[in-house]
Amino acid sequence: MALAQLINCEKLANHLNDKDLIIFDCRFSLEDTSYGEQSYQTGHIPNAVFIDLDKDLSSPVIKGKTSRHPLPDTNLLIEKLAQCGLNNDSKVVIYDNGPSPFATKMWWTLVWLGKRDNVFLLDGGFKAWQEAGLPITSDKTPVHIGNFIGQPDNSLLINANDLANKLGDDQLTLLDARALPRFRGEVEPMDPVAGHIPGATCANFMENLDSNGFFLTIPKLQERFQILINNKPIDKVIAYCGSGVSACHNLFALCLAGYPLIPLYAGSWSEWITDPKHPVAVGD
Repeated sequence: MALAQLINCEKLANHLNDKDLIIFDCRFSLEDTSYGEQSYQTGHIPNAVFIDLDKDLSSPVIKGKTSRHPLPDTNLLIEKLAQCGLNNDSKVVIYDNGPSPFATKMWWTLVWLGKRDNVFLLDGGFKAWQEAGLPITSDKTPVHIGNFIGQPDNSLLINANDLANKLGDDQLTLLDARALPRFRGEVEPMDPVAGHIPGATCANFMENLDSNGFFLTIPKLQERFQILINNKPIDKVIAYCGSGVSACHNLFALCLAGYPLIPLYAGSWSEWITDPKHPVAVGD
């Protein structure tokens, strides 16, 4: 079964009451960290449970040492997921507002913890659900304790030291998921240093989507990544972004396009710049 799978709103609506289904609402805003939970309380897809990027999918930030979203304590997260009702054999649907950077972060986290079967992303997210006129509720979803037992697969990660040692390899493809102005260092709204890791290629995650916010077709995604990877070995492709979130969008899209799951530099730019010895590039 493919790691990356999409589900559309109509199909989800027909399966809302399936007993083995758990829906995760992962809406979030980097500018207003209370936005996601408040939005969930205002209205969400029936039977969805809320997962918070900061509180659940990240551990506390250590200023000057970690990224803005350090990887979570796996024991705490596995306990949280079980408390949300996740079973080892659950069917899972994940959504955020629509562009899906936070939903794909949740998808990657589940894969990292070993939950690889029957995990779907809602194509178009909550925006598409609303526009389709499908039911929304403010009721809190009752949950039963699940039996999920995860085990992190750290082969899916690369750390800063190992990445730094690979920068001289001309076969390396380093995909930066941030928008081009941030990649070039022209603007930097989130971090104290602007620019990108030397040798990286700008692979703005929003370009995995069409003008309506749905994922591109598989042939179009294949064409996109063929250009970005440029015939270099797939086993030398690494993904990063600002803090290890939107890079997961590229990982999901790559898997949709038929590529294997490549490593994530989870610390990403916000961790990279905490070490003054790490080189920084600007421009293209």
